[in-house]
Amino acid sequence: MKTTKFLSVAFFALVMGATSYAQKSVVVGGAPMYPTKNIIENAVNSKDHTTLVAAVKAAGLVETLQGKGPFTVFAPTNAAFDNLPKGTVETLLKPENLKMLQTILTYHVVAGKMNAADIAKAIKAGNGKATLKTVSGGTLTAWMKADKLYITDEKGGMSEVTIADVNQSNGVIHVVNTVLLPKS
Repeated sequence: MKTTKFLSVAFFALVMGATSYAQKSVVVGGAPMYPTKNIIENAVNSKDHTTLVAAVKAAGLVETLQGKGPFTVFAPTNAAFDNLPKGTVETLLKPENLKMLQTILTYHVVAGKMNAADIAKAIKAGNGKATLKTVSGGTLTAWMKADKLYITDEKGGMSEVTIADVNQSNGVIHVVNTVLLPKS
Protein backbone atom coordinates (compact mmCIF):
# COMPACT_ATOMS: atom_id res chain seq x y z
CA MET A 1 0.00 0.00 0.00
CA LYS A 2 2.77 2.43 0.93
CA THR A 3 4.64 1.59 -2.29
CA THR A 4 1.53 2.22 -4.39
CA LYS A 5 0.92 5.53 -2.63
CA PHE A 6 4.57 6.52 -3.09
CA LEU A 7 4.46 5.63 -6.81
CA SER A 8 1.23 7.62 -7.23
CA VAL A 9 2.79 10.68 -5.57
CA ALA A 10 6.00 10.27 -7.59
CA PHE A 11 4.03 9.93 -10.85
CA PHE A 12 1.95 13.02 -9.99
CA ALA A 13 5.11 15.02 -9.22
CA LEU A 14 6.71 13.86 -12.48
CA VAL A 15 3.66 14.83 -14.53
CA MET A 16 3.31 18.20 -12.81
CA GLY A 17 7.02 18.88 -13.25
CA ALA A 18 6.87 18.00 -16.94
CA THR A 19 3.77 20.14 -17.36
CA SER A 20 5.45 23.08 -15.65
CA TYR A 21 8.51 22.67 -17.85
CA ALA A 22 6.41 22.37 -21.02
CA GLN A 23 4.47 25.49 -20.11
CA LYS A 24 7.61 27.67 -19.79
CA SER A 25 7.13 31.19 -21.11
CA VAL A 26 9.52 32.92 -23.52
CA VAL A 27 10.27 36.65 -23.29
CA VAL A 28 9.56 38.58 -26.49
CA GLY A 29 9.68 42.36 -26.69
CA GLY A 30 10.31 42.58 -22.95
CA ALA A 31 7.20 40.62 -22.01
CA PRO A 32 6.67 36.96 -21.15
CA MET A 33 4.66 35.06 -23.75
CA TYR A 34 2.55 32.54 -21.86
CA PRO A 35 1.72 29.22 -23.55
CA THR A 36 -1.69 29.32 -21.86
CA LYS A 37 -2.67 32.52 -23.71
CA ASN A 38 -3.61 32.86 -27.37
CA ILE A 39 -1.60 34.62 -30.06
CA ILE A 40 -3.31 38.00 -29.62
CA GLU A 41 -3.31 37.91 -25.81
CA ASN A 42 0.47 37.51 -25.91
CA ALA A 43 1.34 39.70 -28.91
CA VAL A 44 -0.32 42.82 -27.45
CA ASN A 45 2.27 42.77 -24.65
CA SER A 46 5.37 42.65 -26.88
CA LYS A 47 7.01 46.07 -27.31
CA ASP A 48 8.65 44.67 -30.47
CA HIS A 49 5.32 43.92 -32.17
CA THR A 50 3.20 47.07 -31.76
CA THR A 51 3.14 47.67 -35.53
CA LEU A 52 2.06 44.08 -36.21
CA VAL A 53 -0.69 44.29 -33.57
CA ALA A 54 -1.94 47.61 -35.04
CA ALA A 55 -1.98 46.05 -38.51
CA VAL A 56 -3.84 42.95 -37.29
CA LYS A 57 -6.44 45.19 -35.65
CA ALA A 58 -6.79 47.36 -38.77
CA ALA A 59 -7.18 44.24 -40.91
CA GLY A 60 -9.94 42.85 -38.71
CA LEU A 61 -7.95 39.69 -37.97
CA VAL A 62 -7.98 39.83 -34.15
CA GLU A 63 -10.89 37.41 -33.80
CA THR A 64 -9.30 34.95 -36.24
CA LEU A 65 -5.96 34.89 -34.38
CA GLN A 66 -7.80 34.47 -31.07
CA GLY A 67 -9.58 31.44 -32.55
CA LYS A 68 -8.90 27.79 -31.88
CA GLY A 69 -6.30 27.39 -34.62
CA PRO A 70 -3.76 26.01 -34.38
CA PHE A 71 -1.66 28.53 -36.29
CA THR A 72 2.03 28.98 -37.00
CA VAL A 73 2.74 32.71 -37.20
CA PHE A 74 5.94 34.26 -38.53
CA ALA A 75 5.73 37.55 -36.62
CA PRO A 76 7.73 40.50 -38.01
CA THR A 77 9.12 42.95 -35.47
CA ASN A 78 8.63 46.72 -35.53
CA ALA A 79 12.16 46.98 -36.98
CA ALA A 80 11.10 44.68 -39.82
CA PHE A 81 8.18 46.99 -40.65
CA ASP A 82 10.54 50.00 -40.36
CA ASN A 83 12.71 48.46 -43.10
CA LEU A 84 9.86 48.65 -45.63
CA PRO A 85 9.98 51.62 -48.01
CA LYS A 86 8.94 54.87 -46.32
CA GLY A 87 5.15 55.28 -46.15
CA THR A 88 4.36 51.60 -46.83
CA VAL A 89 2.86 50.85 -43.41
CA GLU A 90 0.78 54.04 -43.42
CA THR A 91 -0.51 53.21 -46.91
CA LEU A 92 -1.39 49.64 -45.92
CA LEU A 93 -3.33 50.85 -42.87
CA LYS A 94 -5.70 52.97 -45.00
CA PRO A 95 -9.23 51.50 -45.24
CA GLU A 96 -9.06 51.36 -49.04
CA ASN A 97 -6.08 48.96 -48.77
CA LEU A 98 -7.76 46.52 -46.38
CA LYS A 99 -7.64 43.53 -48.76
CA MET A 100 -3.92 44.03 -49.46
CA LEU A 101 -3.19 44.34 -45.72
CA GLN A 102 -5.16 41.16 -44.98
CA THR A 103 -3.29 39.29 -47.73
CA ILE A 104 0.12 40.37 -46.42
CA LEU A 105 -0.73 39.50 -42.81
CA THR A 106 -2.28 36.11 -43.61
CA TYR A 107 0.80 35.40 -45.75
CA HIS A 108 2.69 35.22 -42.42
CA VAL A 109 0.38 32.47 -41.12
CA VAL A 110 0.48 28.73 -41.80
CA ALA A 111 -2.43 26.53 -40.71
CA GLY A 112 -1.39 24.03 -38.04
CA LYS A 113 1.30 24.17 -35.41
CA MET A 114 4.84 23.80 -36.73
CA ASN A 115 7.56 24.23 -34.16
CA ALA A 116 11.17 24.66 -35.25
CA ALA A 117 11.84 20.91 -35.03
CA ASP A 118 8.86 20.22 -37.33
CA ILE A 119 10.13 22.79 -39.83
CA ALA A 120 13.66 21.36 -39.64
CA LYS A 121 12.27 17.86 -40.27
CA ALA A 122 10.35 19.16 -43.33
CA ILE A 123 13.53 20.89 -44.59
CA LYS A 124 15.47 17.65 -44.25
CA ALA A 125 12.73 15.70 -46.04
CA GLY A 126 12.76 18.34 -48.81
CA ASN A 127 16.53 18.01 -49.34
CA GLY A 128 17.31 21.40 -47.82
CA LYS A 129 14.07 23.30 -48.40
CA ALA A 130 10.48 23.07 -47.20
CA THR A 131 7.54 24.72 -48.91
CA LEU A 132 4.94 26.04 -46.47
CA LYS A 133 1.43 26.89 -47.69
CA THR A 134 0.14 30.10 -46.10
CA VAL A 135 -3.39 30.96 -45.06
CA SER A 136 -3.43 33.61 -47.83
CA GLY A 137 -2.83 30.87 -50.42
CA GLY A 138 0.81 31.74 -51.06
CA THR A 139 3.95 29.82 -50.25
CA LEU A 140 6.97 30.39 -48.05
CA THR A 141 10.22 28.48 -48.36
CA ALA A 142 11.97 27.43 -45.16
CA TRP A 143 15.68 26.55 -45.12
CA MET A 144 18.60 26.46 -42.75
CA LYS A 145 22.11 27.83 -42.77
CA ALA A 146 24.25 26.39 -39.99
CA ASP A 147 21.80 26.26 -37.08
CA LYS A 148 19.70 29.25 -38.12
CA LEU A 149 16.23 29.00 -39.65
CA TYR A 150 15.34 31.25 -42.60
CA ILE A 151 12.16 31.94 -44.53
CA THR A 152 12.14 33.16 -48.13
CA ASP A 153 9.02 34.83 -49.53
CA GLU A 154 7.62 34.65 -53.08
CA LYS A 155 9.47 37.83 -54.06
CA GLY A 156 12.83 36.40 -52.98
CA GLY A 157 13.00 38.34 -49.71
CA MET A 158 14.77 36.52 -46.91
CA SER A 159 13.91 36.63 -43.21
CA GLU A 160 15.73 35.07 -40.28
CA VAL A 161 13.80 33.49 -37.43
CA THR A 162 15.29 35.35 -34.47
CA ILE A 163 13.16 33.73 -31.75
CA ALA A 164 11.64 30.32 -32.46
CA ASP A 165 9.02 28.27 -30.68
CA VAL A 166 7.05 30.89 -28.76
CA ASN A 167 4.22 28.53 -27.85
CA GLN A 168 0.66 29.81 -27.59
CA SER A 169 -2.59 28.12 -26.57
CA ASN A 170 -3.65 28.18 -30.23
CA GLY A 171 -0.34 27.63 -32.02
CA VAL A 172 3.21 28.91 -32.14
CA ILE A 173 4.93 32.17 -33.04
CA HIS A 174 8.34 32.45 -34.67
CA VAL A 175 9.71 36.02 -34.53
CA VAL A 176 11.19 37.13 -37.87
CA ASN A 177 13.33 40.15 -38.79
CA THR A 178 11.78 40.94 -42.19
CA VAL A 179 8.23 41.43 -43.43
CA LEU A 180 7.41 38.59 -45.83
CA LEU A 181 5.75 39.64 -49.08
CA PRO A 182 3.58 37.57 -51.42
CA LYS A 183 3.59 37.93 -55.20
CA SER A 184 1.46 40.90 -56.18
